Amino acid sequence: MKYYMAGIKGAGMSALALLLSDLDFKVVGYDDAKEHRFTEDNLIKRGIKIYTGPNDELDLDTTVIYSPALNLNTHPELIKATNMGLKIYEYQEMLGKLTKKFKTICIAGCHGKTTTTSMLSHIMEELVGCNYIIGDGVGHGDLSSNKFILEACEYRRHFLSYDPEYVVITNIEMDHTDYYKSMDDLILAYQEFANKADKMVIACGDDPYTHLLEVNPQIYYYGLNDDNDIIAKNVEYREDGTSFDAFVEGEFYGHFDLPLFGKHMLLNALAVVAICHYERLDSKDVSKSLKTFKGANRRFKETFIKDNVIIDDYAHHPTEIKVTIKAARQKYPNKKIIAIFKPHTFSRVLEFKDEFAQALNLADKAYVMDINYDRENPDDYKGVSAYTIIDELNNGEYIKMGEASKLLEYNNSVILFMSSKEIYLLEDEYKKLLEK
Repeated sequence: MKYYMAGIKGAGMSALALLLSDLDFKVVGYDDAKEHRFTEDNLIKRGIKIYTGPNDELDLDTTVIYSPALNLNTHPELIKATNMGLKIYEYQEMLGKLTKKFKTICIAGCHGKTTTTSMLSHIMEELVGCNYIIGDGVGHGDLSSNKFILEACEYRRHFLSYDPEYVVITNIEMDHTDYYKSMDDLILAYQEFANKADKMVIACGDDPYTHLLEVNPQIYYYGLNDDNDIIAKNVEYREDGTSFDAFVEGEFYGHFDLPLFGKHMLLNALAVVAICHYERLDSKDVSKSLKTFKGANRRFKETFIKDNVIIDDYAHHPTEIKVTIKAARQKYPNKKIIAIFKPHTFSRVLEFKDEFAQALNLADKAYVMDINYDRENPDDYKGVSAYTIIDELNNGEYIKMGEASKLLEYNNSVILFMSSKEIYLLEDEYKKLLEK
């Protein structure tokens, strides 16, 4: 069988393409000619052909999978596939079919799900083998394994397409305000998802909203508070990482050294430790594997040029910006923190403008770029711009592509580039200037 993937350069689609290729299916893709650096390279290395124009790949032995960003009724490749009578699945529909074939662990949450999925996949792949799809564009298939680790996105309730054995919820916080109109609606979506767990739910107990979930499966809570089932004790936040002892239901499970920074990363690790415990993995093996985890793509990725540290991070929600800046402070307490942020969606900026300002004010200086949008009409948000945030900053400034020279005044500093979109273009410009 051949899979034809329309919108293959997207993070989730590219990860699925890699998994299907590993499972010995033929995979080809279609997308625009625009560069998607963090996914395209992996697809090309795997030998997956990507078309950007007319091709003859669609035949009667082809199953089509398409990105939710594409319109089934207007996209020319999808119209062609429909007219040929081919099987066509939207991305999350195809994932739903896969979750039925494997013992699936779904990891959801407003923040932390990519790192948690990546961390658990790293450990499981080393110790027992697994299949996985991570939201940073990484996917892997293992023909000998019946385990499937999946990052499950709440947007438009996509995660309700899945049938998991375990559900992990890292937190519940308002986001995707173009779809969810209230916190109650969001909580109901998570509740319906949690009730799909066949075995158990593992949720962050330090998050107040997870305690509002009414679920039928057994639910276990993890966190730093003493009333959790999985608790981190004897925590040390150091410049080389974070160490802690994990207790599960009152019993010591093991000591862990995490090469990552910030309380949010410790909580992600606790979720992973919980799964490993209930899967009966030896704590010493888990600890050894955890030490070698390098982090997910575009999550606190560091480059060192002269005396500056350049960090690329996917942070695009106020909470994510806050914890990323705090993590930089933990690791580099003697350096200035300079934050550059490119917002995504007008609705998110409008809803969280005060929270964005509060988070960015944790840096010594903050720059804000123009708002990126791909599913909204700017005419519906007149008056909403980068200055909606900048006007609330203590020490803020506007920056655009081509103005990386503004950042050359900083020495012995941490330069944080944060966005879910193409902020790496400005970052590349800055690196070139710095290296001259």
